Amino acid sequence: MMVATTTHAQGVIDVHTHIITPEFVSALESEGRLLDEGFPLPKWEAEAQLQWMDEAGISTSVLTIAAPLPTSAKVIRETNEAAAKLKREHPGRFRFCAALPLPDVNAAIEEARYALDVLDADGIKLATNSFGQYLGAPELDTLFSFLNERNALIILHPHRPEPVNRQVMRQTPLAMQEYLSETTRAVSNMISRNVLARYPNIKVVVPHCGAYLPLMVPRMRSLTPVMQANHLVGDIDWKANLSALYYDLAGAHSPEVIRMLLSITMPDHLLYGSDYPYIDRQVLIKGLQRMRQYLTEEHDLAPYKDLILYKNAERLLGRSDKPYKIVR
Repeated sequence: MMVATTTHAQGVIDVHTHIITPEFVSALESEGRLLDEGFPLPKWEAEAQLQWMDEAGISTSVLTIAAPLPTSAKVIRETNEAAAKLKREHPGRFRFCAALPLPDVNAAIEEARYALDVLDADGIKLATNSFGQYLGAPELDTLFSFLNERNALIILHPHRPEPVNRQVMRQTPLAMQEYLSETTRAVSNMISRNVLARYPNIKVVVPHCGAYLPLMVPRMRSLTPVMQANHLVGDIDWKANLSALYYDLAGAHSPEVIRMLLSITMPDHLLYGSDYPYIDRQVLIKGLQRMRQYLTEEHDLAPYKDLILYKNAERLLGRSDKPYKIVR
């Protein structure tokens, strides 16, 4: 049983879960795109997620639309409204970041405005690319300007690269490697155009343990002077760009991975994420138990345990409602 009280342990806040409504699935089926990402969509129901959250000790989950992105702006609106309804019906349990109908930038701005002003969205979900339009592209500057005015939280998620080598995709499914490349590609593209420095009020959550960013950042920084000397990139404010980035630990988290992330960020920028419902429920529960254990036993990481499990997310989301507490 979950109750709003201050006498029990604070539950975990999960910033990486997905809403997969029947309407969303039907739309993709009608477009012939159910397998665009190379594997079938998992089953999802709100009540099943709530049950899993109770079992795992998670107080709050942040919902975002799954991949692939529908072509229909109507379906995207309906999915955002479904997430908003869950947030209203289960206060303190669900939060959500709204999807946008990109690559239509004007329509995306209007949907972001509606989601933030009317639906009480907690932020915006952006795909690494929307039908070939990659984050960092100049045509997205007007959208980022609007989101900057709104001090928006953005949650990133990888989608199938565009174009895609289908032979490679068949041999090595996207989730095994390319999603990490795709995430790194989008973030590095934003950094190379100084996007996050130019729009300093935006905060961006990078999924899957930061993908390859701990390797990419030092390489990119070392090569920046050479690229600038050849007029291939402009000014890059590394401090401003990196300070805008937060990292969820969905996927293959470990003490070693966290230490690698701490080479490019601070402990208050790390967040718990599960990737529910894409991973088996019991696997996720055991993974969270393992995280709790090593965040308790590893002396250099122990001071960051509560930050990673809920405090950083609580601050990032700007929780105004009373957080739920887990009753054991």
